Amino acid sequence: VQLQASGGGLVQPGGSLRLSCAAPGRIYSGATMGWYRQAPGKQRELVASISSGGYTNYANSVKGRFTISRDNAKNTVSLQMDSLKPEDTAVYYCSANAARGYFWGQGTLVTVSS
Repeated sequence: VQLQASGGGLVQPGGSLRLSCAAPGRIYSGATMGWYRQAPGKQRELVASISSGGYTNYANSVKGRFTISRDNAKNTVSLQMDSLKPEDTAVYYCSANAARGYFWGQGTLVTVSS
């Protein structure tokens, strides 16, 4: 596993979580970094992405609630998730669309439940 994701857990509806993902510099540099999620019985979907230049893209379902950011000094990408809803429950995967190919993290479970 080239990408190391962390930060998942159990949170109540309306709460917040922050996911982080670290990548080797040979993958991170110049890559578009992203977060996907897969809920039980559903296909994996793109949640948010950020290009090497800082251009961001969000799924409509998370716009205004989630914020993706990257720290180029640390080779990390983060996903700040606010106002979480039960339907955000899923395994979240970090991704890197790099010149060397497409890379995935191991997945981290986010559960939104009271």
